[in-house]
Amino acid sequence: MDWLRASATEQGRAIMAGLLDPIDQTEAYLAAARHHPYGRRIYARLTETRARSGAIAAHDRAKAELRHGILDGVAISWKDNVDSGGTITEAGSKLLEGRVPRKDATVLARASRDGLLCLGKTHMTELAFSGLGLNPKTATPPNSLDPDLAPGGSSSGAAVSVALGLAAAAIGSDTGGSIRVPAAWNGLVGFKPTHESLPEKGVVPLCRRFDTVGPIARTVEDCAELFAVMAGDKAADVAQSSVHGRRLMVLDGVPFEDAEEGPVAAFEDAVERLARAGAQISRVSSDWVAKAMPLSPMLFAPEAYGIWRAQIEDAPELMWKPILDRFRGGADVSAPDYVSAWDSLIRIRRKWFREVVASYDAVLLPTAPNLPPNAKRLMEDEEYFVRANLLTLRNTRIGNLLNLPVVTLPTGYPACGISVMGHTGRDRHLLRVASGVEAALASK
Repeated sequence: MDWLRASATEQGRAIMAGLLDPIDQTEAYLAAARHHPYGRRIYARLTETRARSGAIAAHDRAKAELRHGILDGVAISWKDNVDSGGTITEAGSKLLEGRVPRKDATVLARASRDGLLCLGKTHMTELAFSGLGLNPKTATPPNSLDPDLAPGGSSSGAAVSVALGLAAAAIGSDTGGSIRVPAAWNGLVGFKPTHESLPEKGVVPLCRRFDTVGPIARTVEDCAELFAVMAGDKAADVAQSSVHGRRLMVLDGVPFEDAEEGPVAAFEDAVERLARAGAQISRVSSDWVAKAMPLSPMLFAPEAYGIWRAQIEDAPELMWKPILDRFRGGADVSAPDYVSAWDSLIRIRRKWFREVVASYDAVLLPTAPNLPPNAKRLMEDEEYFVRANLLTLRNTRIGNLLNLPVVTLPTGYPACGISVMGHTGRDRHLLRVASGVEAALASK
């Protein structure tokens, strides 16, 4: 078995059974990252000393039958906006070059206490403000399916590290789709939890009212276990989940506007498989989603620019122009418009649940309405970059605006994901539903 491409929970069980040594597996991952032709474009830096010392401790616990949990001794990567004490953490930005936090972020500290091993920090979009995954200021990871294509972002290196067998799983962040887009475009599972369900302390912010941390992995079970570790909670039991009898709503309307044929065809085929597995499928077009979407420009950029304005304007030449322009767009929104937009969004969130989704187990939509575009063209054509970025994040942004937990799953078609949106705060229930969806889709 190729253990480098095994799921995190498979590796954890193998360690428990004595079939896999955390020391050997960690060395194998570090060697794979060092020697991979794209390794330096995926990892901003490896934390070899930390990984090795953690692996020795995990090995000793396994021998003494004192493991902390199923993921004890499993080696994963961390996005470079998650603070790691004593290790450079730059959030993909030259504005933060050489920044060394004193302490681990809370989620990393909890993971380490449970025996998870930190392999290193992965490349990302500058300050996490793009869904395409390009970063000419540091490095742009390749798409794992085709290196000429955009990897998806902003958790680009996170997803690619898993897809190419350079980590068992990864932790990324998601403000408008930054976990789900790279997961979908690299054939993986990605989980954006409900906002504030995981602590954000020690995570470099983009928009604090939308930012979330979450896992990118090979299975829903992996995501459930990683979420539980970071939450300091018991994992949801996703074993033997089924979609039979589940009420699932396909969100018509907005998610399909200007969508490319490939992602739509993959999505519809996935929905048909869910129906054959016994799911009760309804199709609903929601006016509340259509009303929420125009609020985005008045919410994301103003907060992001408010957080980063001083650093940006002190050295704007350090930023790639498309990302710089996106931040500066927040300066054009007035304070009254920003407050009014938030008031409107809060009302929409309440009405969406009460009038549309209360009776459904989950909502389905294509994760991204487009396939990954050519990275070279994105770099050379600024207008194309702007259009592609907006379209890429259009569907994922729905979950952020409505503050819903969302899991994206592979459909079986390259770079095409299906998203399963749950109810606010019911993350564990969503993971069980998503596991049932995963099982149904696996029987293609």
